[in-house]
Amino acid sequence: MTGHDPIDEWAPQGIDVTVPSVARVYDAMLGGKDNFASDRAVADKIRSVLPVSAESAGEHRALLARAVRFLAAQGVDQFLDLGSGLPTVQNTHQVAQAANSAARVVYVDNDPMVLTHGRALLTGDSGTAVITADVRDPEDVFARPEVRELIDLERPLGLMMVGVIHHLGDDDDPAGLIKRYVDRIAPGSYLFLSHFQADPPITDRMEQVFLQMLGSGRFRTKAEIEAYFDGLELVEPGVVDIPLWRPDRPITRPLAADDPNRLIATGVARKA
Repeated sequence: MTGHDPIDEWAPQGIDVTVPSVARVYDAMLGGKDNFASDRAVADKIRSVLPVSAESAGEHRALLARAVRFLAAQGVDQFLDLGSGLPTVQNTHQVAQAANSAARVVYVDNDPMVLTHGRALLTGDSGTAVITADVRDPEDVFARPEVRELIDLERPLGLMMVGVIHHLGDDDDPAGLIKRYVDRIAPGSYLFLSHFQADPPITDRMEQVFLQMLGSGRFRTKAEIEAYFDGLELVEPGVVDIPLWRPDRPITRPLAADDPNRLIATGVARKA
């Protein structure tokens, strides 16, 4: 980033505004205000490869709301939201508590701004917490006092990995990491996961942008994403493009080849 951007003067102490973060780039894609010039530069570059609008980024948020409502309808009343990102509309706790006022949620993210904004949003909400932790260390996550206080691992929970696993490289062993989390949760729990879906050549260029400017962001094949649910019972309609997962309204025509919503696949599965 070059020059001085006055809008970045509000940065919390300890945050290097010249280094983009996943949470803030996503906020920029959604048209939010909790981001800096470095984050907006990544968002702009992504749009230069494919015109991803705030509306299309919002599809991911709408998916989150549909999936949380589905899990609540199955009786799930506790959620562990990994890589949750910055608070925006239809946050997990808001959707879950609209269905069940006793629902409990713990958000986990490695961006300190998520902690700052999350605590402000959650003032007075004793059933929800936000922690700063590395999702690649499940032992640390499960040991945190907020998780131990709000999440009962003897009961089913909603394990949410929404837009987080694609920011792990192959060296991070994402499949092994998912298994380490799934092994800790009770039968009857659900895994809700979304992931960048490979569709060359457009996603090759997008992956290059993510890796060069953000340092992470892998597009994997549908088969690779489906394999993350091995050993679990996939809920219909299986692993699909995000608008096709239990839409609120019928999808009357196929998604266009250049529709950015085809670039993220999602699924929900139950642990027997």
